[in-house]
Amino acid sequence: MRAAVVEEFNQDLSIETVADPQCPETGVVLEVAACGVCRSDYHGWVGGHPKVVPGSIMGHEYCGTVVEAGAKAKHKVGDRLIAPFILGCGSCPECSRGVSNACESAVVPGFGAPGAYAELVAVPYDHNLVFLPETMSPGLAAGLGCRVTTAWHALTDRASVQAGEWVAIHGTGGIGLAALLLAKMLGARVLVVDVVEEKLQHALSLGADVAVNAAQVNAAEAIRDATGGGAQVSIEALGVAQTTNASVECLATLGRHVHVGMPAGDGMMTVNMRAIYAKQLSFFGTRGMPSWKYPRLLELIEQGAVDLGPMVAREIPLSMASAELRAMQGPTPPGTAVITDFSA
Repeated sequence: MRAAVVEEFNQDLSIETVADPQCPETGVVLEVAACGVCRSDYHGWVGGHPKVVPGSIMGHEYCGTVVEAGAKAKHKVGDRLIAPFILGCGSCPECSRGVSNACESAVVPGFGAPGAYAELVAVPYDHNLVFLPETMSPGLAAGLGCRVTTAWHALTDRASVQAGEWVAIHGTGGIGLAALLLAKMLGARVLVVDVVEEKLQHALSLGADVAVNAAQVNAAEAIRDATGGGAQVSIEALGVAQTTNASVECLATLGRHVHVGMPAGDGMMTVNMRAIYAKQLSFFGTRGMPSWKYPRLLELIEQGAVDLGPMVAREIPLSMASAELRAMQGPTPPGTAVITDFSA
């Protein structure tokens, strides 16, 4: 099969012909229809993720059609499916409690297992997979595997956002845009923070109530001023110390910080604990979403309750994935890129 392989960190991915994946007994092999290019992939591409090594095939936001099914698989050849990026084992205590995104035995394609920057991808534990709605394009569906599902879980499970609350979103990349659109659907008032004016204007066009350019003002102070004392919820969508502290410091008393951005490197950073202590804040980590929450989210999208189409700005061939990763070294344009052509 054709795949984009990490041969050297910070260098263009190598487009190669590699062996087709073997079908897991408890899973399937998908012919990949689309795969998102995510900032988490960027961390792996630069050598900042311990499970991405030379020879890895990245790609964890994918959908496709079953071309081979294992003896214990739940799905059959021909099924069109989308995948959460965390594939829970289904039998551990965490999976039994409905929090498969916290499964210690989980498989994450692209991070320790071959991913979907390829024509085919093996998916173990296929009970995690969900049928792709007929009305949803593969390009849009691919983004649900990480950005949208992670944002939805952060807002509804971790933060329990209520209508009328102020939600501050630090970073307007894929997760930030998804959080904006979903928070507005939930009836929240939304502030977005970025350092790229074009991205802030794009967010305003999608319904953000307030935009804050952190390159020009102190973001936390601006948010406290705009909200009359601070946001009730703050979403950190970059994984760096500057935005983490701005997220904590912009909150009102008893506010909720949700850390969504994957920390780079060893993950260590200095955080303003005095703000957390003095304002009695809640500090939540979050990663992914349990697969059982997919049907409700898909139902809302199909019903037109939220339009996530504006998130996908570019559909690209496999050979352009390197350019998208390289662009993440600096300010990026609005919207996200999805690989939909694996032949070029």
